Amino acid sequence: MTNRAHILLWTDQTAPYLDAIAAAGLADRVAVDTLPRKEKPSAQQLARTEALMAGAVPPGLLPTMPKLRWAQAMSAGVEGWLALPDLPSGLALTCARGTHTESMPENIIGAIFHIAKPYAVAVENQRRGQWVHTVAQPLTGKTLGILGLGAIGQEVARIASTLGMRVIGTKRRPAPMPNVAEVLPPDRTTDVLAQSDFVLLLLPATTDTENLIDAKRLARMKSTAWLLNFGRGHLIKDDDLISAVTAKRIAGAILDVFRQEPLPSDHPFWRTDGIIVLPHIGGPHPQRDKFVARLFVDNLRRFLDGAPLKEVVDRTAGY
Repeated sequence: MTNRAHILLWTDQTAPYLDAIAAAGLADRVAVDTLPRKEKPSAQQLARTEALMAGAVPPGLLPTMPKLRWAQAMSAGVEGWLALPDLPSGLALTCARGTHTESMPENIIGAIFHIAKPYAVAVENQRRGQWVHTVAQPLTGKTLGILGLGAIGQEVARIASTLGMRVIGTKRRPAPMPNVAEVLPPDRTTDVLAQSDFVLLLLPATTDTENLIDAKRLARMKSTAWLLNFGRGHLIKDDDLISAVTAKRIAGAILDVFRQEPLPSDHPFWRTDGIIVLPHIGGPHPQRDKFVARLFVDNLRRFLDGAPLKEVVDRTAGY
């Protein structure tokens, strides 16, 4: 047992991770501690843990783990980790980038269909017993602009292109990619905004993306365009979006992420006609722990073998 690496799984759903460790043949190489999120690691766990998997950690904890060499975040976004004032500089931090590529693209396409197709209107008319003829808007020929062409954005582009949509977008390091007509650098964001019928935000929360969508950039969008935010709440300047939607400078917005979650009941988003509030449903999936476990076990094998880890967080870039 003393030659095994000590791993701490700090999560409420440990079975998928333990099963994945066993299926990968790594059980005899690790000693695993499991801990529910509401509990705190014991002094013994803090002293012996070499690898940690957790959704988040409080300030003051990581410096008390002298043997910790690698931490696996359970989400793609790691702004909470990077905001820790005592995040050890030498700690390898990996994220769960790519584990939302099944659920989130489907939910994003569902949001686009909600905008273009009159099913929600039909349900309301049914409740009133009213037959109201409505015409669905075609998606074929429409332009979808994606700010943040990562794994999720590329999968959305694939699906959208099969629907006949033209897809353009931005990427930090632009390069041609399948199903995307134009891949532009971030400094050409306004070009994407001006061309798009739907603007999809999939960017991380960084100092560069804080309040990216403000009054100036909203003014570059078509008056008939919709904004969809499935990235981070910090991307949007809330008051500017409310003003743009209220004044009909853009058609509306579907928001799945917010600066504060749950969204406070007195936030004006709830009461603004043209803004649809989703309770952060984009990424969750009934089997998501299995997806994260797949990545975690891949990285665990690499950690044990001294090989490069996957999905390492670039602390300078912020994701």
